[in-house]
This record gives sequence, C-alpha cells and structure tokens, in this order.
Amino acid sequence: MNVKRFLINIVLLAVAVFLAIMLIKSIQAPIKFGNAQKEREAKVIQGLKDIRDAEIQYKQANGVYTGSFDTLIAFCQKGEIPIVNIIPDPNDTTFTKTINDTLGYISILDSLFGKREGFDINNLRNVPFSDPVQPFELEAGMIQRSGIKIPVFQAQTPYEVYLKGLDEQRILNAKAEKESIERYAGLKVGSMEEASTEGNWDQL
Repeated sequence: MNVKRFLINIVLLAVAVFLAIMLIKSIQAPIKFGNAQKEREAKVIQGLKDIRDAEIQYKQANGVYTGSFDTLIAFCQKGEIPIVNIIPDPNDTTFTKTINDTLGYISILDSLFGKREGFDINNLRNVPFSDPVQPFELEAGMIQRSGIKIPVFQAQTPYEVYLKGLDEQRILNAKAEKESIERYAGLKVGSMEEASTEGNWDQL
C-alpha cells in the first residue's frame, strides 16, 4: 500500500512539475517573441531610414524619387554633393543675406554612410533577418495635389518577411491586429498616397 501511495505521489509530483514548466513557458513565450521582434525591427527601421536618406538625396539631384534599387545604389556610389560654406554678406546691412561658397564635393556614399563601420551599400535593398534574403518593396511615382504634381516614394516589408523563424501564430496575430485597424502589417517609410517621408514605426 505504501509503495502504491509512493508511486501516486511521484506521478502527482511529475504532473505538477510539468504543469509548472508549461506555465513558465506560456508566460515567457510572449516576452521572448516581443524581445526578438524589437531587436529585428530596430535593424529593419535603420534599413528603411537608410533608403529614405538615399531617396532624399536622389530627389534633390533629379527632382523625383526612384523605384529602382539598382538606380539608387548606383547613384549613392557615383553621386556627389557640394560642401558649402555659408557666410553673411558683408555688403548687407540688414544681416539677412548670405553668400554660399562651394568648397568642394563629397561622395554621397561618404556623406550618408561614411561613419557606419562595415556598411555595404549593396545591402541597401536587403531586408534584415529575411531568409532567404528578400528585398524591401520599393515604389516611386507622382501624385497630384491642388493641380501640382508631387514626387513620392514608399519602401516597406511585411511582418512575415523579417519575423520569419519566430512563433508563426504570434506573427499571424500581429498581422491580424494591424489589419483590423487598417494599418500596414509591417514596417514602411514614405507613402504613395501622400507627400510624406515619415516611417510608420511610431504607430506600432
């Protein structure tokens, strides 16, 4: 009888330990997913900021944005921007006029990314953590507002691309949550519907 009771106690203890482990895992799972999501999104956001910086320079030089990564990367590799020294006009007594003195030129690549150790402009198109490696979705075009044509661009990538490998159900839940409030289920910068270069990460 004592042996039987001992075995029952062992079984009950094993069940209790199993349930405790399951409870801990259920508590840790969303925390682990959230931490991994934040880590990945930080790098994806940086990638989108890099694309935005390059697009802004491209527009300043060409008057429009580009929807081609090949064009954008080549522009960053070969393009230059002037180094301008702005000084007050000595002949202006109102102190409102200035003289722009061009001192030289610097490559766009060095200007935008020169301080980024290990930065490779050829990876500008690639979504961090995508497996296999996938490019950001990039568009550019024109919209009309008050009879004026305005250049616009948009770069984006959905949850399922950069969160791949994490809990699939939680990715689906995150996607459904955004779609339920008519928000983009992922990260993006710019817009094809309005003149904006803002990112949506502040809305997440």
